[in-house]
Amino acid sequence: MSIDRYEAYLKNERKMSANTVQAYIRDIRHFAEFVSGRGVADVSDASNAEVVAYLMNLKTAGRSQSTVNRKLASIRIFFEFLQRDGLVNTNPADEIKSPKIEKKEIEFLSIEEIERLMSLPDQTQKGQRDRAILELLYATGIRASELIQMKAGDVNLRMGFIKCDGEHSKARIIPMGRLCRKAMEDYILDVRDKMLRGKETEALFVNYMGEAMTRQGLWKIMKEYGELAGLKISLTPQIIRNSFAVHMLQNGADVKSLQELMGHEDIAATQAYLAVTKNRIKDVYDKAHPRA
Repeated sequence: MSIDRYEAYLKNERKMSANTVQAYIRDIRHFAEFVSGRGVADVSDASNAEVVAYLMNLKTAGRSQSTVNRKLASIRIFFEFLQRDGLVNTNPADEIKSPKIEKKEIEFLSIEEIERLMSLPDQTQKGQRDRAILELLYATGIRASELIQMKAGDVNLRMGFIKCDGEHSKARIIPMGRLCRKAMEDYILDVRDKMLRGKETEALFVNYMGEAMTRQGLWKIMKEYGELAGLKISLTPQIIRNSFAVHMLQNGADVKSLQELMGHEDIAATQAYLAVTKNRIKDVYDKAHPRA
C-alpha cells in the first residue's frame, strides 16, 4: 500500500521523528478517508478537485488555518513521494497556495514566574521528579517530544550536559545549569530507581507504574504546576521553551548559538524570539524615559 511505503520513506530517508511521522500519516489517512467517501478508492488517484474539496471541508468544520495549511503540506509531500516513485504523474496539491497566517504573539513567563514555578515541587519522589522535569525544560529549552524520548544514558551528570537527538538526524549537546544539574542528580541517583519498581526501561523520566512517561502525563504535570503557580496563561512545555529562548536573548546570548541549542533548522524560527526581546526593550524605554 502506498501509505505504508510512504511511512517507511519518512522514517528511513527523511529521518523524521516518530511523532512527526505519525502526524503526516494521520493527515494522509484522514484525506484518504475523505476521498473514499467521494468515490475515489485509492488516495493516489485523488485530483486537485478532491484536495480543494477536502480543504474546504476542514474550514467548514471550523479547523484553524494553521491546521488546514499543515494538512495541505502533508498532502503535497505525500504526492511528491508518489511522483518520485513514478506512481503518479502530477501533484494535485501543487497549484494550491497556503494562505498566510497571522503570527500569534509568543507567550513566555517572566523570570519571577519561572522562580515561583521552580519553588513548587516538594521533596516527595513525585516532587523531585517534577522538579527535574521543570528544571531540564527551562535549562535546555528542549521540546516536549525530546524530553519524553530522552534516555537515562543521554544525561552526563559529571560533565553537566545532555545529548538530545532532536526532531531530525542531527544530535546536539546542551549544557545544564547548576540548579538543573542538582535537580537531575537528585532524581537520577535517589528517585528514578525507586519509581521503576524493579522494572527496566531506558526512558529518563518514568511514571508511578515504572513505565516511560507519556505525552499526556507530561501535560498533566504542566497543568498541575501552572495552576499552583497562579499563572495567567496555560503552562505547556512550549511556554517554558519560549521562556528559555527569550531569557537567553535578554541576557546576551547570540541568535546563532541559540539556534544550535534549540535545534532550529531555520534561523528565522530563532529570530522570532529576538523580535519579542526588542519589543520588550521598547516597552521598557517608553515607560521609563521621561522624553519617550
